[in-house]
Amino acid sequence: MRDEDTVLDPADNDGAPETTDQPEPTGITDQTPDDAEQPTDDAEETIETASQVSGYDDVAALFTRLAATESGTDAYTTLRDELINRCIPLADHIARKFSGRGEPFDDLTQVARVGLVHAVDRFDVERGSNFLSFAVPTIMGEVRRYFRDNTWAMRVPRRVKETHLRIGAAVDSLSQTLGRSPTAKEIAAELDVDPDEVTQAVIAGNAYQPTSIDAASAGRDTDASLLDTLGEEESQFDRVEEYVAIRPLLDGLPERERRILTMRFFESMTQTQIAQQMGISQMHVSRILAKTLARLREQSSRE
Repeated sequence: MRDEDTVLDPADNDGAPETTDQPEPTGITDQTPDDAEQPTDDAEETIETASQVSGYDDVAALFTRLAATESGTDAYTTLRDELINRCIPLADHIARKFSGRGEPFDDLTQVARVGLVHAVDRFDVERGSNFLSFAVPTIMGEVRRYFRDNTWAMRVPRRVKETHLRIGAAVDSLSQTLGRSPTAKEIAAELDVDPDEVTQAVIAGNAYQPTSIDAASAGRDTDASLLDTLGEEESQFDRVEEYVAIRPLLDGLPERERRILTMRFFESMTQTQIAQQMGISQMHVSRILAKTLARLREQSSRE
């Protein structure tokens, strides 16, 4: 029987499903969470999931008791915890539906359980709706947001993804054993894969969870974003091509002439500053520049 055909028993705290015939699909329109993201395909999957779970009829009484209990009291906390623990198998079942998509199952389970906590805290029993019809889209929405925010920004082969996920644990283990950061070859040996595969996985990791250019730059004391550092023209970039073009000509100059020319045109120093640096007069600097530039123009025209 497929995993989709399972029905979860809330008394089964370790999330092990019992199998039974799949009930007829039911709608989930009683109380839809405002933040549950449900495009057409996702909504169909959510409805299908909601139709596959049962055995939570007693949670309605718990919510009624919770609503009648003063918030912040020990009694309220106890009832809230009981509700969450009772419905953990539901969260784990939803996490299992999203497994096999390149993300660690433990992470999916934690995300789904966070969604369950949100569902318990936001559910309004006075609206008279069924908790499952609210909890299922809330939990699934939380998991979908996790995939949206934490998955690959480009298409990466599954094998490379799997290697990337294993590298972190291998690096931690080898670092403790070796007392230093492991090399790619050592990581490859630990994972029993080719070193090239490790390199590919590390490079592909740049496509995982890309940083928004609007996010604050890490490691800085200010709130400036990456976007704030982009779009400015670097005046020295245009000089790179020029420098590469005349570098052979500069190499043929005497040391003093080459130094003066470099300070003037590549370090943007004035003739007065150059004169002070070289210990000569500004007029002397001007004559050297004129003579040197004339020589370079002559050599350039010949070549």
